[in-house]
Amino acid sequence: MDYSEVISEARKHIGNYCKACPVCDGKACKNTIPGPGAKGVGDTAVRNYDKWQERRVLTDCICENHSVDTGLTLFGKTFKYPFFAGPVGAVKLHYGDEYDDIAYNDILVNACAENGIAAFTGDGTDENIMKGAASTIAACGGLGIPTIKPWSVETVEKKLDLAKKSGAFAIAMDIDAAGLPFLKGQTPPAGRKSASELGRIITAARVPFIVKGIMTPNSALKAVEAGASGIVVSNHGGRVLDQCPATCEVLESIADAVEGRAKILVDGGIRSGTDVFKALAMGADCAVIARPFVTALYGGKSRGIRLYIEKIASELEDTMMMCGANSLKDINSSMIL
Repeated sequence: MDYSEVISEARKHIGNYCKACPVCDGKACKNTIPGPGAKGVGDTAVRNYDKWQERRVLTDCICENHSVDTGLTLFGKTFKYPFFAGPVGAVKLHYGDEYDDIAYNDILVNACAENGIAAFTGDGTDENIMKGAASTIAACGGLGIPTIKPWSVETVEKKLDLAKKSGAFAIAMDIDAAGLPFLKGQTPPAGRKSASELGRIITAARVPFIVKGIMTPNSALKAVEAGASGIVVSNHGGRVLDQCPATCEVLESIADAVEGRAKILVDGGIRSGTDVFKALAMGADCAVIARPFVTALYGGKSRGIRLYIEKIASELEDTMMMCGANSLKDINSSMIL
């Protein structure tokens, strides 16, 4: 099986909404929710992808011919590659009956850990989703990042207890999930968090805490001041608000504002190893990819995920070699246009 076969197989299993496109650019599903599309007219998901393609990489082959090292150390853990699998929730709602959230997270976390990266896990109203994710992460030696929705602080603290028992090396909150249409009116309620509420949650976590859903320097600084060890520059794939800028358009200003006080991750339309390289050149420490991992899993389970990771890794290695970067620390803004 190669990755093209994974795509073909995924189409047989992934439900009626996702088209399992060879390149997940948001155009075929666009404003399809339920499904992998975006809110409103679907403009933001498409823009996320397109803006990465507008940035160009600059070759430089006059340099020492050393082997390329793609290794990343984050919060005391070492990974083979600087990209992680993003959190996906409500799997049955969006991708059909083949898997539920618990089964999806179990396959994803294990396959990612086996292949040198980490996976974020999703959250839901059913407490068994977090229980299952915590159990899977624990079995992988803590190599996963449980992601908690912005429920009431009391509910978050209960979920934090489960997340901490997993031994996860970090915990995240997708704080912009307050805008997800299918969470409105749910019990427990989800909503925005004040800086003091966020600080209380981060203190209770007692492990590095990542705030996902940051789109402005001001939000980034508020997260850092609340105690976040990391942020994810993310517009939730366009699923929480229409007419947002692409993450590529705001990453550099956010990285400049944070000035190394927290680790910076970024998602939204990153679809190749070259895109990962661009993200690192623009100030990110790590990239996050979500929807293509869904396709890989539905098309080949653990093997599909391995093939997808190898694809992105090979593209990243090739770009680093051709642009004169022998390690991640060598990647800088002079290598892109």
